[in-house]
Amino acid sequence: MARIFNWAAGESERLTTVGALRAAKGQPASHAQVTADTADEAAAAEAAGIEMVVCRARNVSQVRRGSGKIFITAALGFADAVTNDEILRTAFKALTDGADAVITARRLEIVSLLASEDIPVMGHLGFVPRKSTWVGQVRAFGKTADEAVELYHRFRRLEEAGAFAVEAELVPAPLMEAINRRTGLVTVSLGSGPAADVMFLFMSDICGETERVPRHARRYGDLGRLHRQIDVERRAALSAFRKDIEGARFPGEAETTSMPDAAYEEFIDRIER
Repeated sequence: MARIFNWAAGESERLTTVGALRAAKGQPASHAQVTADTADEAAAAEAAGIEMVVCRARNVSQVRRGSGKIFITAALGFADAVTNDEILRTAFKALTDGADAVITARRLEIVSLLASEDIPVMGHLGFVPRKSTWVGQVRAFGKTADEAVELYHRFRRLEEAGAFAVEAELVPAPLMEAINRRTGLVTVSLGSGPAADVMFLFMSDICGETERVPRHARRYGDLGRLHRQIDVERRAALSAFRKDIEGARFPGEAETTSMPDAAYEEFIDRIER
């Protein structure tokens, strides 16, 4: 456990820090990261020994309420912050709300803008879902020699721009291993094999909340079954409520407040006089 001062100048403890992540560079799977957007999810992650979470920038306060110790990376949404001033304002707001770093898939100038303020920045390379139209489909990026060389140079440029880490998504495992040995970036593997510094999966995939599990993920729970059961119970309860109204069975005596007969008779007498 590391003692630090957070971006709101408050004394805090963290399960890991930028310094610790850098120091662990080259030790595969030394840290774990999941998504979290609620206090309950953050609390569950901490209880499970997960050191790092990613959340939307606007949800940092909720996530921090769930865990005071977990390392939070705030995702800067494309539409949430567009201009340079908006991006800086959103990043600093997330940090003072409790985040430890930010992640962005924006251009290198944005990475440099944030890094110039000593904001820990994580980039996003490999397959970037929101930019998938450029590669034509959902697929790994870097399976050809040309793509692999291009990706390697993107890693270099991202590091030169000032990022401390990178989410590497759907990068072939041998390529990830080769690049990891040649970059100073802390590498976060989402479907990019075991040779990165941090292993990352979406909490919804881990917990079985999605119908389809991506090829790179593994399901460890079945919250989907519980959600379906909740939906069945909800519909049954609402239907019973509606039928009781239709059959004049609700409200009954137990759900109704009465008043003394004398008070009621006095009320009628006074309003009809």
